[in-house]
Amino acid sequence: QVVLVESGGGSVQSGGSLRLSCTASGDTLGRCCMGWFRQAPGKGREEVATINNSGGPRYADSVRGRFTISKDDAANTLYLQMGSLKAEDTGMYYCAAVRTADRYADCRWHFSRRPDLTYWGQGTQVTVTS
Repeated sequence: QVVLVESGGGSVQSGGSLRLSCTASGDTLGRCCMGWFRQAPGKGREEVATINNSGGPRYADSVRGRFTISKDDAANTLYLQMGSLKAEDTGMYYCAAVRTADRYADCRWHFSRRPDLTYWGQGTQVTVTS
């Protein structure tokens, strides 16, 4: 069992920055792929960024160059630094973890194929105003 708690959301003007955090308990991040997903009103959930056990990041095209995913295994915390925010970045942001022993895992594959091993946080709202 992994429990994930997000924080750091809020309202920010277009062009601004926010940093999201996700604290995990119940297991260590070193044995999981971690990721940030978001869901805008009226739309499906989409992957924003993932990071594997070895720290290899992967980004959605829409956020590459603006967002940075990172983690602190010792603190069991995942981060998402968001910059140059746009109105279309508005949504509920969710932290997720999927168990894998593969340090160089393709996290996108694991998140899509192993819902039985995936854990989700409750989400934190990000609103970007123009």
